[in-house]
Amino acid sequence: MTEIRSERASETTAEVQPPEARPKASWRPLILLMLAAWVLRVFIVAPFNIPSDSMLSRLYIGDYLIVAKWPYGYDRFSFPFGIPSFDGRLFPAVPERGDVVVFRGPAGEDVIKRVIGLPGDQVATHRGGLVLNGKAVPRKPLGDFAMPISANSPCRVVPPAMPRIGAGNTCLYPAFRETLPGGRNYVVLDQIDNPMVDDFAPVKVPAGALFVMGDNRDDSADSRYTVAMGGMGFVPQDHLIGRALVTFWSTDGSAVWYKPWTWLSALRPHRIGEGY
Repeated sequence: MTEIRSERASETTAEVQPPEARPKASWRPLILLMLAAWVLRVFIVAPFNIPSDSMLSRLYIGDYLIVAKWPYGYDRFSFPFGIPSFDGRLFPAVPERGDVVVFRGPAGEDVIKRVIGLPGDQVATHRGGLVLNGKAVPRKPLGDFAMPISANSPCRVVPPAMPRIGAGNTCLYPAFRETLPGGRNYVVLDQIDNPMVDDFAPVKVPAGALFVMGDNRDDSADSRYTVAMGGMGFVPQDHLIGRALVTFWSTDGSAVWYKPWTWLSALRPHRIGEGY
């Protein structure tokens, strides 16, 4: 009998337990997770996708990159929606020639190009070749670059060039290896003789700015064109967002979002892990 009364007494105590003593749901873990995600996105790395072919042969349409946020410091463009907004740059650093950088373009869009000229550099072109500080940058013919044709990557060429289809349903572009002072090298495409940009007079990169170019030289609106012409002009260093690190996903454009099995069939696994 004693034990029975004891159990009943415990149950009665539990029944009259005040609401204040009951466990409460905590928002703290969620808040900490959101804060950690914000810090990661703003100060360390951010995702970026490639919407155009201006950086062929290095970057394909449908590539998804991780962009490092720390190499060049932080400005208002480092923060989502530009908040907080401030002038200047915290912990500024100048990119190296050849870096593939993401920056805020004149129309408010994120743009990716290769750094060619640093402040004080003199940049020109002659017959399509790059001239840096009065010296021709070595450019070696490589034959054709074969780009796989897919749903998001048609065989796009700049007129008057005509599309050339290669083996395995590929689009062929004349390719060259360009080597900057110091040995940094990469592959560029040169489709046509374009007098507008193949031969332009030397320009000096002003302080606090960069001269950028796309690797697909005839299909890139970059520093060879002024903003009024639809290009980038000189890119202020305060507009830098980060440096391209590695491709973490790549799709050929054939996936349908509501058909999960197509996500893998559209995957280009050989692109994943590409560094820049």
